[in-house]
Amino acid sequence: MFAIVRGRDAVRVHRGTTNVAHPEYNLESPCRRCRLKRRGAAAVEFALVAPVFFLFVFGMIEFGRMIMVQQVITNASREGARIAVLDSPTPTAGVVANTVDNYLERAGISGGSITIDPAEPTSASYGQPVTVTVQVPFSDVSWLPSPMFISGNTNLTASTVMRRETVE
Repeated sequence: MFAIVRGRDAVRVHRGTTNVAHPEYNLESPCRRCRLKRRGAAAVEFALVAPVFFLFVFGMIEFGRMIMVQQVITNASREGARIAVLDSPTPTAGVVANTVDNYLERAGISGGSITIDPAEPTSASYGQPVTVTVQVPFSDVSWLPSPMFISGNTNLTASTVMRRETVE
């Protein structure tokens, strides 16, 4: 309840009613007119901004996921190369591939291909390089049904080269 004092007389104005005695003191009409004019503006603004906002947010999530997966496959190739260059126990291509597969599996990544050069790490002599390459299709690790901003055939690749070590 609002009280408007004019001279000695007090006029009471209830919310939602019009002051018949003094229409110039109608407290609600200017505010109400503004609200009625702006009622649909927020919905229109949201409809225009929301798609761009969600596209931006999901793009950031997808890009962050891509960087995380790239880091994981880089570490997996490093682990495989480290096993491949050690002399004891005797590293075979199967042991190296299992090491890389286990690392990827623990990170929740599947569908990767592993290439070892030379094909059998024991065939490299002391000081020769051994390369382990891991390749994963991004569509296999994306959280979204179709990767945003990236064509469907993008592969994430990591390669590690280490020199063969022997104990003599």
